Amino acid sequence: MPAIVVCTRCGQTREGFERAPFPGAIGARAVQEICQHCWGDWLKQQTMLINHYGLNVMDPQARQFITRNMEAFLFKSGESSEIDTSKQGTINH
Repeated sequence: MPAIVVCTRCGQTREGFERAPFPGAIGARAVQEICQHCWGDWLKQQTMLINHYGLNVMDPQARQFITRNMEAFLFKSGESSEIDTSKQGTINH
């Protein structure tokens, strides 16, 4: 049964996760702080970033870009990349 969490992102008390939705420290933190609804919002945002910037998720630089944006989106730490149509196809800012 999923835990109930007060979500860091939305501030609502909602269902969280039984197990980490992502590996490592970020996944462990998501179990404690993120609701399933906001995780779903992140997955949509992640898909937009991958498609917009034409990311190859096997590329370490692309994975680092996605992880940085995940932390900013979910935990409001740092800055997330906006979908900037002038930079389509590149993650170099």
